[in-house]
Amino acid sequence: MSARSATGRGGQRPPPPGDPAAGPRWSLECSTCGATRGAEGLPGVCACGQPYLVRYAALPRPDDRVRLAARPWTMWRYREWLPLGPDETPVTLGEGGTPLLPVPRLATRYGFRDLRVKDEGTNPTGSFKARGLAAAVTRAAHAGARAFVVPTAGNAGVALAAYAARAGVPARVYAPARTPPMILAQIRGFGAELELVDGHIGDCGRAAQRFARDTGAVDVSTLREPYRIEGKKTLGLELAEQLDWTLPDAIVYPTGGGTGLIGMWKAFAELARAGWVRGAPPRLYAVQSTGCAPVVRAFESGATACTAWAEPDTRAAGLQVPSPLGDRLMLRALRESGGGAVAVTDAALAAAARELQTLEGIDAGPEGGAALAGAIALRDRGTLGRDERVLVYNTGAGWLYRG
Repeated sequence: MSARSATGRGGQRPPPPGDPAAGPRWSLECSTCGATRGAEGLPGVCACGQPYLVRYAALPRPDDRVRLAARPWTMWRYREWLPLGPDETPVTLGEGGTPLLPVPRLATRYGFRDLRVKDEGTNPTGSFKARGLAAAVTRAAHAGARAFVVPTAGNAGVALAAYAARAGVPARVYAPARTPPMILAQIRGFGAELELVDGHIGDCGRAAQRFARDTGAVDVSTLREPYRIEGKKTLGLELAEQLDWTLPDAIVYPTGGGTGLIGMWKAFAELARAGWVRGAPPRLYAVQSTGCAPVVRAFESGATACTAWAEPDTRAAGLQVPSPLGDRLMLRALRESGGGAVAVTDAALAAAARELQTLEGIDAGPEGGAALAGAIALRDRGTLGRDERVLVYNTGAGWLYRG
């Protein structure tokens, strides 16, 4: 893929790649205190303990969209929007390019005029985690990472194992002992070192941080480095292109650690600033399980941060995040977009996942079932209008939870 440079402000082209006057393409800004730093090295979180966000010196112009026609249908077609140098090659397995599927039977059953599902289960490794880990591993590998570590409720561990193998860098994964057997088999199959923990993902996160401190491994936990969000940002970039540079009225998204939600929020803001999309940005709705709903509780109480959820318990492993580091960013995204948050029971999310399979042929995981169940609950409340364009994300394949 040929290297392309981003366009500068005011329609002026920046100096060509390699010109010393060009300067860095991006820097990092703390999402809470506003402190900034360069992108060199292997950045973690800010000194205040909160996540960094990538800020670009310039964004592509609308007429740069013509470049996309000649590029493969993967997330790296948006390379000018991503933290990738002009001469750098990404660590890739062909992630992105997932289908946007109308679901007319479900729409009719639940009173939607236009309901669609973005099926992330078709990604390499079977989930949307492929996008974030491809970006994080790419950036860290170019910066000289010699080992990776991640805590996982399931799918992030599979994705890191695969992309670390692709990069030729060893990885360790900490997972709860009750993680579905198929997911554990996938992690082992890609060659990662797997450590099982009696507890939830928060316990795994503490073990991963200790391992990173003791060994120098790069911790690619959710929001503990700045680049998984950039990979997840392509969820929004790709959606906009599939809708001919318009956006839906509402997006309903299953939410655990929150990188997908935050990434899309960031993508829509950048697309609007660059003039690539028409119309208002979508309202964002987070869906959680009633067995672990810290974001829903914080949103409904008007809080700006979450309090840890005691004794998290849900069959949707990706939603079992009792104390997400990205809580402040998620709550900002929900409120600034005019959206909200809803919790559904495990019975409801399992039934919705089954309907996605039997009525529409989409092999949805329990998190995708949660998104559909959340959309149904929001429609029943009148929060989602009948004539609105509503998009639901299935974030992972159902086969990962079987066997």
